[in-house]
Amino acid sequence: MKAVAFAADRHRNQRRKGADASPYINHPIEVANVLANEGEIADAIVLCAAVLHDTIEDTKTTADELAALFGPEVTAVVQEVTDDKSLEKHVRKQRQIEHAPHLSTEAKLVKLADKICNLRDMLASPPADWPVERKQAYFDWAAKVVAGVRGVHPGLEAVFNQLLARHAELR
Repeated sequence: MKAVAFAADRHRNQRRKGADASPYINHPIEVANVLANEGEIADAIVLCAAVLHDTIEDTKTTADELAALFGPEVTAVVQEVTDDKSLEKHVRKQRQIEHAPHLSTEAKLVKLADKICNLRDMLASPPADWPVERKQAYFDWAAKVVAGVRGVHPGLEAVFNQLLARHAELR
């Protein structure tokens, strides 16, 4: 709960890109929810990292701050799934594909749940200004990232596959 409270504070003024512009905090909570309830993951490090996974990347939170509050293990997982925002977007996206196979098991779980949540959001409430081609490109890219984490959790991978199939049916 400390991680949820911290993430809620850090993301308090942020909204998701979807047409409904939902509060950003819903996303990290949903990532943890997917892991806990669909993936039956009970590991506190994984669940805390899931809730905190975007704090370094999308807020002014530092790794040192996370380490002081949540320990080095949680911080290490968060850092593994954090994009370097100083790089151009296409470089960051390519790095996610390249780095996915080398992530720790904990980070692979967070990455997989994050992509599941993002695909669900894209299906339910895609950004209003995204043309069909951009949405398709996102699904294609997410599939490449998840290809690098395959084997970490067959059940959650099946959920991801179902989302890809649902998207293909809607096209």
